[in-house]
Parts: sequence; C-alpha cells; structure tokens
Amino acid sequence: MTLLLAVFVVAVLSGATAAVAGFGIGSLLTPLLALRVGTLTAVTLVAIPHLCATAVRGWRLRRAIDRDVLRRFGILSAAGSLAGALLAVPLGARGLTLVLGVLLCLTGVSALSGLGARTRISPGAAWLLGILSGLFGGLAGNQGGVRAVALLRFDLTPMAFVATSTASALLVDLARVPVYLWRGADVVAELWPAVAVATAGVLLGTLLGERILLGLTPQRFRKVVGSVVLAVGLTILLAELR
Repeated sequence: MTLLLAVFVVAVLSGATAAVAGFGIGSLLTPLLALRVGTLTAVTLVAIPHLCATAVRGWRLRRAIDRDVLRRFGILSAAGSLAGALLAVPLGARGLTLVLGVLLCLTGVSALSGLGARTRISPGAAWLLGILSGLFGGLAGNQGGVRAVALLRFDLTPMAFVATSTASALLVDLARVPVYLWRGADVVAELWPAVAVATAGVLLGTLLGERILLGLTPQRFRKVVGSVVLAVGLTILLAELR
C-alpha cells in the first residue's frame, strides 16, 4: 500500500511536469519503481502510463504541434526507440541509468546557462538527436532529456515545444511499447495495481499541469525545463553511485 501511494503521488507530479515541460513521466517514475523491481522491469511498467498520458496530452495539444520540426526527428526517434527496446536486455541496466543521468545533467546545465538558446542545429544534427532520443527512450525508458536539448534550440513557443515534444514521445511509445509487452507481459500482469495507479496519477497530473503551462513566458519556461532535467539527472546519478 505504501508503494502504491508513493507511485500515485510521483505519478501526479510527473504528469504535471510532463504537461509543463513536455517530458518527465519516465524520468521521475522509472527511478522510483526501479528501487523495488529493477530498472528494466520499471521501464516496462512505466511505458504503459506514459503512453496513455502522452496520447491524451498529444490530442489536447494537437493544433500546436510544429509539424516541420516533428518530421525532422520525430520519425527517426521512433526508429531509434525500436532499436533501443530490442537492445535493452543485452546492454544491461546500471550502465544505461548512469548514461541517462549524465545526459540529463548536461541538458539541464545547457538550458539554465542559455547555451542551448544561443546554439542552432543543422537538419542533420536534428536527425541525429532524434535517433539518440528514441534510442535512450527504448533503452532506459527516458528520451525526454535528449529530445529537450534539440527542441530548446528551435524557436518554439512553450505550447509548441510541449506539443511537438509530446508528438515525438507518442511516436516513440508506439514503437517501443509492443516490444516491452512482448518481452514482459507477465510482469505487467503481476504488477497491474502499480500500473493502474500510475496511469490514473499521470492522467490527473496532465490535466493539472496544463493550467500551469498556459501562464509561462518563454524565458521562464526554459528555466523550468532546465531545472527539472538537471534535478532528475542528479537524483539518478546519486542513487546509482551511492
């Protein structure tokens, strides 16, 4: 019961964070569940509420999606995610978590320092970041950090940023979730209460977070995204290295 309560609270927080920043469900929920069931199992469990919340958020923000930016790396993100999901078991969990933590910290520092805002990326770099974000989404259940470092360098409004990030994440989920279920359907069936509670929490958080998003200026939005990414990255690294 204590675990389910913690899952619900973190799920609401992560859903609200994703509604504001365009990512955060996997970054917050996966480490929590990993403490009890291991990283690879946690990635599988979190993928289901992540898909549900992303689909709802994507539908509600569909008119704000920057389709040109989405085409530049969204489809490649899905391809990278499929590859990452298939490689997750052979590569192992601890190394993936450490790499993810470092990436999130670098992204957060980039956003807070303004380096990402002053840098423009070429179409080729955007495609590469799309592949990498999907790859880490499939490997470790977290693609938001790498995706953010790409999207922060485009001239997107906060609403367009979240909408485009959400659309990319949805493509990633549609590619990786079938692989996760094929590999771990028995685990999902055994731990369905945690999956159900997490799904309810992220959906509630999504609705709450949309109210906050509407009141953010682009400058404050960038700081919020950077702070969330850096905090999550540091938390993951400290948990793995202690």
